[in-house]
Amino acid sequence: MASAAIATGGQPTSKRVLPGFHLSLGFTLFYLALIVLIPLSAVFLKTFTMTWPAFWETVTSDRVMASYRLTFGASFLAALINVLFGGIVAWVLVRYQFPGKRLIDALVDLPFALPTAVAGITLATLYAPNGWIGKLLTPLGIKVAFTPLGILIALTFIGLPFVVRTVQPVLEEAEKELEEAALSLGASHWQVFTRVIFPTILPAMLTGFALAFARATGEYGSVIFIAGNMPMISEITPLFMITKLEQYDYAGATAIAVVMLLLSFVLLLSINALQAWTRSRQGGKES
Repeated sequence: MASAAIATGGQPTSKRVLPGFHLSLGFTLFYLALIVLIPLSAVFLKTFTMTWPAFWETVTSDRVMASYRLTFGASFLAALINVLFGGIVAWVLVRYQFPGKRLIDALVDLPFALPTAVAGITLATLYAPNGWIGKLLTPLGIKVAFTPLGILIALTFIGLPFVVRTVQPVLEEAEKELEEAALSLGASHWQVFTRVIFPTILPAMLTGFALAFARATGEYGSVIFIAGNMPMISEITPLFMITKLEQYDYAGATAIAVVMLLLSFVLLLSINALQAWTRSRQGGKES
């Protein structure tokens, strides 16, 4: 470093690890278009082959509207549950030492590694009326398998790692000195959490919520086995799209996909705006 600086008149040389900006940007745009933009544009182009009355009739039928309510409602609720309990799991993994911690930390990633069909079959077996958990809930009048409640459990299962792995690094980097200073100044533990810890992890929790919600809205494999797939009751929108494709109604399937895409985009944009607003408020307070 010193010899290089002397050779260049005291100015250190900067060597790029990757090629120049123009080549890197061109490759980035090409890859983005190939993987994201072209498939999405194909969905819209196929939908444009329908007339407006046919499109509106397809995406607003009673059966499709019921699937929207179930898919987005269950996904939103599952993401909320994961934010609460995923935050607690991340807190325990970061702040406490206990036997089996590494095993529990590894089990958090199980929904990532487990094939979705295997997860769906496993959950359906456990929560069926004669399953290990289902036979305990059936006498209480609680039916999980083949109901919307089963869908909620499946979506919660596959979304948990997104929240834990998003919040965990933020908690690890949080300055414990601030908490100790607040306690020394007479703050209660609840005040320390609400005024010191929670504002720090809130952006990460919103990010985890957005990721869990996005994954849940498009989930298929882990849901169909436990859902029961009864029209107007436990039929999710991705399954309805598959049904349209099996009927060779490609335009109808893409029309429903466009609606899901637009609704998901609006919700994720709102969450990202809330996250940006939260960070701007934190920056204003720190300054």
